[in-house]
Amino acid sequence: MTIFSRIIAGEIPCYKVAEDERFFAFLDINPMTKGHTLVVPKVEVDYLFNLDDKTLADMMVFSKKVVSALEKSVDCMRVGVAVIGLEVPHAHIHLIPINKESDMNFKNAKLKLSQEEMTNIALKIRENL
Repeated sequence: MTIFSRIIAGEIPCYKVAEDERFFAFLDINPMTKGHTLVVPKVEVDYLFNLDDKTLADMMVFSKKVVSALEKSVDCMRVGVAVIGLEVPHAHIHLIPINKESDMNFKNAKLKLSQEEMTNIALKIRENL
């Protein structure tokens, strides 16, 4: 069972921003920018592009709803999308609020946000869904 499956199951705490019967979105605990969110399918599949076509398409539609809420919740010009998939063997999409292209550089230092800041960001995103 991956760490993401354990988060979905409630075994590991997270800053949840959205959930439906098939997908789960939560704040990255090592964010590149405020509001950096991960979207995962509840089914445990290692590689995003190994998802069946319907699940992949539906995951993007779910992500679009999260992006809309992100844009209303944090200061950003756009929300960038990244798929790396090497760090956890569970398909996932990074949604990263950006104001410049360099905000998407994964070599940048990660933000250090307090639990209170993370909780408030997650709450604001949920309120804007």
